[in-house]
Amino acid sequence: MTTTERAATPGGHDGPGTDGWAPRLVALDIDGTLLRWTDESPATASSSPASSVEEIRPAVRDAVRRAAAAGAEVVLASGRSPYDMTRVADLLELHAPGAEPLWVVAANGAVVFRYPPVDVVHEETFDARDSVAAALERHPEAIVAVEERGVGYRMNRPFPPGELTGRHTLASVDELLAEPVTRVIIRDPQASVEDFVALAEGLGLHGTEYVVGWTAWLDIMPVGVSKASGLQHVVDRLGLTAGDVLAIGDGRNDVEMLRWAGRGVAMGQAVEAVHEAADDVTATVDDDGAAVELSRWF
Repeated sequence: MTTTERAATPGGHDGPGTDGWAPRLVALDIDGTLLRWTDESPATASSSPASSVEEIRPAVRDAVRRAAAAGAEVVLASGRSPYDMTRVADLLELHAPGAEPLWVVAANGAVVFRYPPVDVVHEETFDARDSVAAALERHPEAIVAVEERGVGYRMNRPFPPGELTGRHTLASVDELLAEPVTRVIIRDPQASVEDFVALAEGLGLHGTEYVVGWTAWLDIMPVGVSKASGLQHVVDRLGLTAGDVLAIGDGRNDVEMLRWAGRGVAMGQAVEAVHEAADDVTATVDDDGAAVELSRWF
């Protein structure tokens, strides 16, 4: 199944076991799904962990733990780097001594790893030089960053405070892109979301090649890579299918995942395009929407 094909969906369930279906794998976005933002409006949809409080509300944590205790495979799926996702896994307290390591889909599907410890089992890279050069022609003042796995980020200029975690190393754009990368972040604090949607369209980026966040933030990934493609790698390894998956998310980078999963659920505060991609819509992150949905099944 490709990431643009819809899985056979059990959407529209009224509760556990109504037609014999139950999730065997739960795929969870992080920012805006498990974690709330620190202010009224989110900073970025796909990649800025510092825009969220590093705290999971008890109702959400307990619901995730019930799913795991019931035998469902819990997979975190985010635009965050692996470095940023391990802290969230620690907050969920799912990896008890002797338990199987968690599956984690990072960088919008470009990196799949087990944790703990971090063991990368799948990685997609690409040559981003042409795409970045074209983006900088349109936004010459934009900041460019690539992940330095396990450490932080390398960037051509500093990001706005708090938007990227880990160690920050400055380098020229040529140095950043000298080798293939898993993802490139383009950020222009002076631009708008609409500017960056137009930028992506002007670059000819379609489908799962890019994600525009809640602000002027553009993630460029390898062609065909998304959270859905990363999760497909996980279900293949586990002997499951997309139809076994319950996925919950709120960002534009969740659209492919929600379409792909057997049951895709959008958070209440998500934009309309995310709602349209989902089988159902739960409560907002402020109202523990992820817990509301998980409690239907576990």
